[in-house]
Amino acid sequence: MIDIIREFFLSFGSFGLVLWTLVKIMVVVLPITVAVAFYTLIERKVIGWMHVRHGPVYIGQIFGIGVIQPFADTFKMLFKELIVPANAHRFLYRLAPILAIAPALAAWAVVPFDDGLVLSNANAGLLYLLAMTSMGIYGIVIAGWASNSKYAFLGALRSTAQVVSYEIAMGFALVGVLVAAGSLNLTDIVRAQSGNAGFFEWFWLPLLPLFVIYFISGVAETNRAPFDVAEGESEIVAGFHVEYSGAAFAVFFLAEYANMILVSLLASLLFLGGWLSPFQGWTDSWLGAPSALWLFAKASFFAFCFLWFRATFPRYRYDQIMRLGWKVFIPITIVWIVLVAFAGYANWFVVGG
Repeated sequence: MIDIIREFFLSFGSFGLVLWTLVKIMVVVLPITVAVAFYTLIERKVIGWMHVRHGPVYIGQIFGIGVIQPFADTFKMLFKELIVPANAHRFLYRLAPILAIAPALAAWAVVPFDDGLVLSNANAGLLYLLAMTSMGIYGIVIAGWASNSKYAFLGALRSTAQVVSYEIAMGFALVGVLVAAGSLNLTDIVRAQSGNAGFFEWFWLPLLPLFVIYFISGVAETNRAPFDVAEGESEIVAGFHVEYSGAAFAVFFLAEYANMILVSLLASLLFLGGWLSPFQGWTDSWLGAPSALWLFAKASFFAFCFLWFRATFPRYRYDQIMRLGWKVFIPITIVWIVLVAFAGYANWFVVGG
């Protein structure tokens, strides 16, 4: 069906190619936007239940859940006035949200949702992801500086140091995946985890320390609790976006939650077999069949962990965050990369099962 639609668009020549590309982009961007909206609702409900309260109930009440609440909040922010501080740099102030959201959405171009179901099956997809997720910091830095506020600037500086610190550990963790899979292509990485031993074939087992470090670094990269010192409400009055309101604030919000969902999906793809069934090779029923539903189920667990962490752990001190990144995570990843390299040299990893 997808091939028929593609051929229809391509029959119009170069104009059809542009249209087909735009259609593929919208097919990815629109579900992400809807997923972010419902993710905020789920977050408010989960944290409410953990605090023994209800959370959103009344707006669009279905089964005691206010399902339209996130859309009501979105419309409220979109129609609010964007108040630019008097001493702000107006151009950069307006540019910062765009620089935050653009890499967050562009990174999804190489994320496969099933075997062959990907916007761009780039051979250097892992490298592209590292580049895109690193560029989002520019929006935060510019937002903090252009606002001309000491609180916003302090939050931007904190966020910059934090992202740079954990980007190294995250990159080293992905080097271990590269060595094990022998490819930078995300589809090939998932295929390298296939086999007859089910979830024992996945990379979480031989790369367990890298798996844990990658996900914790992902939490730190997205400035989420307990690593949310960049938005420490009790210290710096909401951090780098303290001077933002209306649609601009909503864009920062969208970028943060899109990155959280992205980290959850990548953890599933890189370490937990992606769309592969945990029972693959053990049964011939539908439980053993690869499916995008398996990928979404795994990603949903990691997305829930983001909410769980926020409701459970207190915020780290800034020196604790820096020490964890530089003195704990980076040495562990370096040692494990060496071990994985020796294992790869000994052919302990068999690509494709």
